[in-house]
Amino acid sequence: MTAVAPSRVSRPTGISRLTESVPRYTSYPTAPHFHAGVDGATFRRWLAAVGDGEEISLYVHIPFCDRLCWFCACHTKQTRRYEPVASFLKALHEEIATVGALIGDRTFVRAVHFGGGSPTLLAPMDMVALDSAMRRAFRYKRDVEISVELDPNDMDEARFDALATIGMTRASLGVQDFDPKVQLAINREQTFQQTKRVIDGVRARGVGSVNLDLLYGLPHQTEASVAETVRQALTLRPDRIALFGYAHVPWFKKHQTMIEDTTLPGPEERLAQARRAAGVVSGAGYMPIGLDHFALPDDSLADAASHGRLRRNFQGYTDDACETLVGLGPSSVSRLPTGYAQNISATGLYERRVLAGGLATARGVALTEEDRARAWVIERLMCDFAFPRRELCERFGELGRAIAAEAETLVADAEGLLELRGDDFAVPEASRAFVRTAAALFDPYLGRGQARHSAAV
Repeated sequence: MTAVAPSRVSRPTGISRLTESVPRYTSYPTAPHFHAGVDGATFRRWLAAVGDGEEISLYVHIPFCDRLCWFCACHTKQTRRYEPVASFLKALHEEIATVGALIGDRTFVRAVHFGGGSPTLLAPMDMVALDSAMRRAFRYKRDVEISVELDPNDMDEARFDALATIGMTRASLGVQDFDPKVQLAINREQTFQQTKRVIDGVRARGVGSVNLDLLYGLPHQTEASVAETVRQALTLRPDRIALFGYAHVPWFKKHQTMIEDTTLPGPEERLAQARRAAGVVSGAGYMPIGLDHFALPDDSLADAASHGRLRRNFQGYTDDACETLVGLGPSSVSRLPTGYAQNISATGLYERRVLAGGLATARGVALTEEDRARAWVIERLMCDFAFPRRELCERFGELGRAIAAEAETLVADAEGLLELRGDDFAVPEASRAFVRTAAALFDPYLGRGQARHSAAV
């Protein structure tokens, strides 16, 4: 078997590398290469192939917010009325029952993640009812991990109590930036005290892990202002910090046109912000995890990174080792050993399809053996900044050896993105900020079609 080598094109260097358009590699193949050939019937077959007794993860997408943050690139819509949310929940319960009937009684749920949108927009009784429906449809492990994305502006005592009732073990809070000028420019007003109140509230109810999401590259940010936001966040002593670069993709998310291009930092400033912020977090005793995450040394994510068990999915870096992740709700993506399957994004169409008793799958991609080999290489680069030749060849045989030979060629002509370190292929320390570009070297899909991506840094 011979690998299909990515086309050899001129690679940007220096400052131009900062603006190169490359995927974030939360999946491989990436979402622009999903197609309509994967439908509900395909997904049903793939679910049937999941082994009895296998541990799985669940992702639940809540596609509503009560305000629309202009920086957001998620599949969500703003609503000030609860009726659309209630209508959606009826369909979500139906999808849970349908998928649960196919797989729920013969697998065990290791982890659940509620994302959005804003899951905390749900009325407290609806969040508890949703949890009950899922526990009826699926078998939860006794030590199941339940993480929820929280909008501090939504939170009240009843919601704190509802999250405690469903057994939330990790709270993930979007902060982005504490500077009022930046918040106004992205339509995300949220004070430090609001954030602290929510962290105190979830910890008082026994939640053992708190994650904060911060952004650099936002309008009006400077290297100094980003560092100040990070310092304020560190006073809350989160267990994890995700430090993402803002992805300005107004051709994909029209509401991002509300952000004036002239207020955005340039590529060199973005890199300086990222490095300054990372230095502040690391200096506070947090362990760097992959490209943009940090964790306290005793956190499970740090343990996974230290022992080569770090994984990457659509939520970012994770210690979730499950090979099967089932997505529920509009636009959610399921990852199975056989391929990726994504639900239809339009909420109304999603509701009609699942209420008619079907699955909401609209597109996806079936994995070839080469896809699996390249996905493994790309995930290891994104997680470890390296991959071992020996393990690649042991896992994938002749195909692995072909990709290793390809990597040897890349060491010579990849302009410092890849080096041979003993028998491992690695991204040099100085090039780690460009690990997405290094991963793209192994992506033969890149350049096919009309897909556009965000800047590399």
